[in-house]
Amino acid sequence: MPERTIPYSAFNYLVNLNGPIGPEEPLGGFSDVSGLSTDITIAEYRNGNEKENHVRKVPGIHKVGDVTLKRGIVNSQDLWDWVKDTRLNGPSAKRDVVITLRDEAGQDVQSWILRGVVPMKYTGPTLAAKGGGDVAMEELTLSVEGLEFESA
Repeated sequence: MPERTIPYSAFNYLVNLNGPIGPEEPLGGFSDVSGLSTDITIAEYRNGNEKENHVRKVPGIHKVGDVTLKRGIVNSQDLWDWVKDTRLNGPSAKRDVVITLRDEAGQDVQSWILRGVVPMKYTGPTLAAKGGGDVAMEELTLSVEGLEFESA
């Protein structure tokens, strides 16, 4: 039986891009993380001499969904530098990204480790002079090769 029966809140997490700041300094300023997913392709197969007329379902290849990060623009070029590195250096810009869910006391609960990650799309803010209370937001969509899960 699990010790905790109340689900964790979705608003307390850290994102570590493993960039120039380093793995000991996770970047925590994202307002949204979405797209953590994996799909396993199922192949249907039937032997020609099967007595029963049905197919077997065989797990095949798997793929990981693209992950999107959103944050308010701050005085930092870290996301853009990674986009630039990917454009100039291709596969050598791949990183592992770690997203860690935390509990109310700030203790790590579980992590999603994204392997072989490169940025695939950067979207800058929508700027409008008539606003007043809106935050300028930027968005980074990540292409992810592998996904692992770790409990704390």
